[in-house]
Amino acid sequence: MTTTHKIGSKHETRKFNKTCFALAALAFSGVASAQSNITVFGVLDAAVSHYDARSVFYSNDSLARPPAAAPADVTKSKWAMSTGNMVGSRLGFRGIEDLGGGQSASFWLEAGLTNDTGQGTAPGGGLTFNRRSTVSLASAWGEIRLGRDYVPTYQSTLVADPFGNGGVGGTLFGTVGANLAVARGPGSPISSSDNYARTSNSVGYFLPSNLGGFYGQLMYALPETTKVSGTASSPSSKGRYYGGRFGYASGPWNVVLAYGSSQAADGADGNAWVRDRIVETSLVTTYDFGPLQLLGELVQMQARREVDSLPAAAASTWSHDTYNGGQIGVILPIGAGVIRATYAELNFYVDGDRGSVNTDASAQKLALGYVYNLSKRTALYATVGKVLIKNGQNNPNVLGATTGGGLTYLSTGAGVQGYAPRSSTGYDFGIKHSF
Repeated sequence: MTTTHKIGSKHETRKFNKTCFALAALAFSGVASAQSNITVFGVLDAAVSHYDARSVFYSNDSLARPPAAAPADVTKSKWAMSTGNMVGSRLGFRGIEDLGGGQSASFWLEAGLTNDTGQGTAPGGGLTFNRRSTVSLASAWGEIRLGRDYVPTYQSTLVADPFGNGGVGGTLFGTVGANLAVARGPGSPISSSDNYARTSNSVGYFLPSNLGGFYGQLMYALPETTKVSGTASSPSSKGRYYGGRFGYASGPWNVVLAYGSSQAADGADGNAWVRDRIVETSLVTTYDFGPLQLLGELVQMQARREVDSLPAAAASTWSHDTYNGGQIGVILPIGAGVIRATYAELNFYVDGDRGSVNTDASAQKLALGYVYNLSKRTALYATVGKVLIKNGQNNPNVLGATTGGGLTYLSTGAGVQGYAPRSSTGYDFGIKHSF
């Protein structure tokens, strides 16, 4: 038998509705309390930006007839609504569970956003947890972390960059490092520059935080290739990464040394087996004077190639290209605002003597920015960045860094005579909000 109670007055109706609402709120608060260790977080960062990339005419062929008049410079430029210039736009979920005995388990899921279009940063505009996707187990002995994460060398570079490798002021090393990863590999469905900033399939270990200021990280990323037994072929290790960083932070000082190796290519190419490996070593130091903070970095990136003849690998040749550079940065708080500035230089050298024509190249970058904090979570910012390139025809795909916007230089002539990258300028005027 079902009993029905009729509410006859408006007062009873309002009282009944309030009671239902209170019960629903109580039930929801119980669920939230049970999951209070889970945090939803994110950043929305958008700006109006302007970019340009200028290419100039060059000639390295003494036998070629010079043009009657030097061809005019070619400049590409555009205005754009950009995102992630101060802090990368993102949406994330993280949580931690206390397992007792000083042990804990945690997870971290973080998806990149392009909030100017409402899409994600995955290929095709999809929303995936491409920034970070890890599960961890921590104790007094440190932390074991599995999944997709930042590589140690990139973590070290971020320490020395006042702009956090974002927007037109982002570090020159970040742009060239990503270009090198794309040019040599390894790439993945997640990102064409994988293994420079982030890597998938990684196993990481972090030292505990109670070592008197010493800290460190080790990482190995599995290539996930298949070996077939009973065959003479060697499985490719393309995509493998291993590296680490070790530092000391005490008072105003922070010093960290980092190393990383990425297997960019590993496989048959015609009658040879080619192995490309990108190796990066960096030394970073920062010092906080109180009124201002100084940041510095020395870096070396090498693209190493080993070529074995097939099928017996009777002959083997080695070569490597080297990128040596340095950067200095300043962070100067003034009231509710912060001035940020950086200067970087990177020089490219080829391996051995490759003829009478100069094959080296170099790039410099200067950036200046101002951030005005409206609150702890909201800020306005303006940044200008300038890149200058010398002998850009010798390495346009890697050293041809721009200030952003997806622009590319006009590059022709294969190093003999044509157009080469020369300079790029960019501006950001934006707002950042964290939640």
